[in-house]
Amino acid sequence: MAVEHHTKQKGDLGVLKAQVDLFEQGFTILAPLTEHSPFDLVAYKDGEFRRVQVKYRKLDKFGKLDVKFSTCWADKQGTHTVPVDKDEVDLYCVYCPETDECYYLNPKDFGSNATLRVEAPKNNQLKNIKFAADYRRAP
Repeated sequence: MAVEHHTKQKGDLGVLKAQVDLFEQGFTILAPLTEHSPFDLVAYKDGEFRRVQVKYRKLDKFGKLDVKFSTCWADKQGTHTVPVDKDEVDLYCVYCPETDECYYLNPKDFGSNATLRVEAPKNNQLKNIKFAADYRRAP
């Protein structure tokens, strides 16, 4: 039986998986000393730094990973959603527990959200489909 993780633990697991995956791709991993930066880690390779935001995302019932480029929180004034400043993040790393893999997106290549398919659509549609397997390597 799979262990269900608390939200904070899911985020921590996603960051750890991203660190290992990026390290295996030849990156040096740097960690910010605050939880209040717009990114979770920095990956360095070939003279370039990449600010990486990590997301833990489970597959939905259709075999997709949905990623919103926004932050959301609630307080006594209600729920707030703010778009991510794409000038402060170079790369999104999406960790999927069902595949135990990380997928890498440049947020500037997308609008307000991205959808990656892990499983092929049941109607065999291929046009405008972004397959997660095509996003396995950090650019």
